[in-house]
Amino acid sequence: MSGPRAGGPPPEDVITPRRALLSVSDKTGLVELARGLAARGVALVSTGGTARTLREAGLAVEDVAAVTGQPEVLGGRVKTLHPKIHGGILARRAEDLEGLGIAPFELVVVNLYRFEEAAARGLPEPDLVEEIDIGGPAMLRAAAKTFERVAVVCDPADYGAVLAELEATGGLGLALRRRLALAAFARTAAYDQAIVAALGPLLAPPAPEAAAPGEGQAPLPARLALALERQGAPLRYGENPHQRGALYRAPGAGGLGALRLRGEGKELSFNNLLDLDAALALAHALPAPAGGAAACVIKHASPCGAAAGRTLAHALEAAWAGDPVSAFGSVVGCSRRLDRAAAEALVEKGFVEVIVAPGFDEDALACLRERKGWGATVRLVEAAPEARPGLELRGLAGAYLLQDRDPGGPPARWEVVTRRAPTPAEAAGLRFAWACVRFVRSNAIALTRAEGELGALVGVGGGQPSRVDAVELACRKAGERARGAALASDAFFPFPDGVEAAAAAGVSAVVQPGGSKKDAAVIAAADALGLAMVLTGTRHFRH
Repeated sequence: MSGPRAGGPPPEDVITPRRALLSVSDKTGLVELARGLAARGVALVSTGGTARTLREAGLAVEDVAAVTGQPEVLGGRVKTLHPKIHGGILARRAEDLEGLGIAPFELVVVNLYRFEEAAARGLPEPDLVEEIDIGGPAMLRAAAKTFERVAVVCDPADYGAVLAELEATGGLGLALRRRLALAAFARTAAYDQAIVAALGPLLAPPAPEAAAPGEGQAPLPARLALALERQGAPLRYGENPHQRGALYRAPGAGGLGALRLRGEGKELSFNNLLDLDAALALAHALPAPAGGAAACVIKHASPCGAAAGRTLAHALEAAWAGDPVSAFGSVVGCSRRLDRAAAEALVEKGFVEVIVAPGFDEDALACLRERKGWGATVRLVEAAPEARPGLELRGLAGAYLLQDRDPGGPPARWEVVTRRAPTPAEAAGLRFAWACVRFVRSNAIALTRAEGELGALVGVGGGQPSRVDAVELACRKAGERARGAALASDAFFPFPDGVEAAAAAGVSAVVQPGGSKKDAAVIAAADALGLAMVLTGTRHFRH
């Protein structure tokens, strides 16, 4: 929008603020904004802590209580809920206020109590309720509703745009006011959604039709409220260049919602983030020896290598050996901080897209920078898994699916059903395979080998319509390493042919959920072939 000619009036769609209401929890940029407004003759009206901050900066400010003639009451619960505040915001025209003793506001700057942060801290219900802002959302909605006459600002990131437009035009244009109004409506909607999401499990009794929750779980909600904010700019594209994509996070979330980028690599892509989700979860799900570490190599959201070792370097070496060809251009996950030895092991292997770890030692960063091409291309992501598995949302055509994230962990049942029990080495391999298989696309088969407390993934078969095809693929990928290996299947074997194919490749032990009508025939085939078999009773489909 062009500014007015020198000496002329502002354009008709530009308002000139004469009076501003400021009430903010986040004081970032507040003083700079207020100084810019005061320099243009804008009168400042404010509440408690905001007014104190402005006075300490040497600015003249009128208290809301002086405007309303009513002090704050109920311990500060009621400050701005008054006709002289909301009337000054909601009036369509200044003339509507004549005879009412109410002065109009042309600018409202409000951000809200930090409820999302309080919810993320796990405050008890009474304390959490006290963090719910009442007056703030009311002022934001009122100002956003009156965008034809009032500018509303709810995000310190927009202070610069406000000051810049005042400098350019002498006022605030309609296009900016419309954008800011929409941002305010979005903020109050997200705020209410955050309240519903946090208090819903605490306040709402289970609906009769709700699925029975597991122990310690709240019922799935009858209405799903999401409070998500976009992280940075939109991604370059989605899964493919013709699709748009962006990353959103729940305020206060952990995991990839709290990732930190290290180094100088280019921005993360949509597919990088999908792979990162798998790498972060698998690296921390693998059973590692005391004082040891685990690592995984992810390609197309499935593991092509995973291992536990006495050191992270050892684990990375073994994980890369799972499928060195597929590992090129992969995402690598680490359960411990990346140290110099682990970095040296990686740079000798081949190119990777992203490394995710709980942290990076400075000498490890130096090692990666020293490797030609790595410093500018390989993305380094610092992230830790979520403390709780939480919920998983998937989009369908016109609908969404919601489920608990698969928590994994040791199965509640571990029943040997064959005449031969697994040897200690086989048992360790089976447990390692069981930890891996839930990260492979169904039908999923994982082959592993174990030596003491150390384990490594040596073959993967996933995404096959036929389970026996998945077995044959995993065994082919493992090659000679299939001999004496342990095999995990994410779901039951519907027929004996899968076990027979595994035995033909040299697999010696199998773990699977069981539950097929043909279980007896499958177990009999295992006995006839000399395999050890364990049933868990837990399925791990991943579609």
